[in-house]
Amino acid sequence: MISLLYIDPGSGSYLLQVIIAAVLGVLFYFKNAWMWIKSFFTKPKDKTKEEEHEPSE
Repeated sequence: MISLLYIDPGSGSYLLQVIIAAVLGVLFYFKNAWMWIKSFFTKPKDKTKEEEHEPSE
C-alpha cells in the first residue's frame, strides 16, 4: 500500500508548477476583477493643464 504513494521527482516538480500557476492565475484574475470594479465606481482623473497643452504625436 505504501508503494502506491510514491511520486517521482519529475511528477512532483510538475505538480508544484501546476499549483503555483493556479495560485498566481487566481490572484491575477481577482486583481483584474478588483481593478475593473474599482474603476467602474471612480471617476477618471482630470488632465492637468500641462497635459492639455502638449501636442500629441
